Amino acid sequence: MTDLIKRKNSPRLPHFDYTGSHIYFVTCTTLLRKPYFLNKTCVDIVMPVINGSTDKSGFTIYVYCFMPDHLHLLLCGREHSNLRDFMRDFKQKSAYAFRKKSGDILWQRSYYEHVLRRDEDAKEVARYILNNPVRAGFVQDFQNYPYAGSSLFDLKNL
Repeated sequence: MTDLIKRKNSPRLPHFDYTGSHIYFVTCTTLLRKPYFLNKTCVDIVMPVINGSTDKSGFTIYVYCFMPDHLHLLLCGREHSNLRDFMRDFKQKSAYAFRKKSGDILWQRSYYEHVLRRDEDAKEVARYILNNPVRAGFVQDFQNYPYAGSSLFDLKNL
């Protein structure tokens, strides 16, 4: 059985239900780390799905950043928002839309999440996410990176 098919133990926290008004830092990686998001067309396939899934599940996207082979999201839920449901919906629909247009498989299995604790500053995490393209050498200022943005923060003051 290959590593791509073999199911590993769940990386989710065992005693946390992922429901409610929590803030999450989520990373999804492309299958075999293929650099699909170097292409604006691929980003344009996935972004509307993110927006639809957040609307459906009651999440707010604080920040997003498409890197060539992965996607970072900083999300905030509402009382009945469930991260597992959101991620299942988002990854399934974006994978379908992507495969329909390209014929390729988009996502690696699962995702990584970090639940922000009360003492963690969401603005600091947002800056970290948005500076990913700067650290990678793509741009000198994250505001010049075309595949990142925020629905909450004024990027000029971040």
